[in-house]
Amino acid sequence: MTAPFHLTVIAKEPVAGRVKTRLVPPLSPEQAAQVAAACLADTFAAVTAATARHADVRRVVLIDGDAGPWIPSGYEIVRQRGDGLGERLANGFDDLGAGLIVGMDTPSAGRWFDDAFDALRAGEDAIGMTEDGGYWGIALVEPDPDVFVGVPMSTETTGTAQLDRLHALGRDVRVLPTVRDLDDVDDIAPLVAELPGSHLAGVAAHLIGPSWG
Repeated sequence: MTAPFHLTVIAKEPVAGRVKTRLVPPLSPEQAAQVAAACLADTFAAVTAATARHADVRRVVLIDGDAGPWIPSGYEIVRQRGDGLGERLANGFDDLGAGLIVGMDTPSAGRWFDDAFDALRAGEDAIGMTEDGGYWGIALVEPDPDVFVGVPMSTETTGTAQLDRLHALGRDVRVLPTVRDLDDVDDIAPLVAELPGSHLAGVAAHLIGPSWG
């Protein structure tokens, strides 16, 4: 029997020149791709740990690019569909059903995955914001493409606009804690401090210097 919920990472294949372009400069495109791959590895580790605690949740990666060794074993692979992020999220929920979709660049959000599934089991949606005004994850009890209509993506008001849209549709929403996402080089040190021993910490120490790792 298929698990009723999913925990999905929406991700780009970590290819130089396609991911974490705001890190360039000072990093090279290849180094930025290594940082993206480290964030993905830490996010996948958090997803794997969470699904081990929740038998009713399956692991999924919603990808833009080619599948490969950057995706751990045991993950269902689904292709992103749509032109913009809002459309891709809507189509992802349409393909996968009720569950939680999280970004690839918020590796510290894993501590709140359990709370998202507590909300879903209570019949509530959930959303977790990022410090830059976006959101790191959104959980829907009943997928509906209207959830994403009119929500501007990748802006300083995306998170609040998404929450307002959920409320406008009359949905019960649980707001999860806010975390930092990795957009530019200044975000690396605070995230490394939160995640000692992580893939990101290791890559940061190798690429940027011991004070970062």
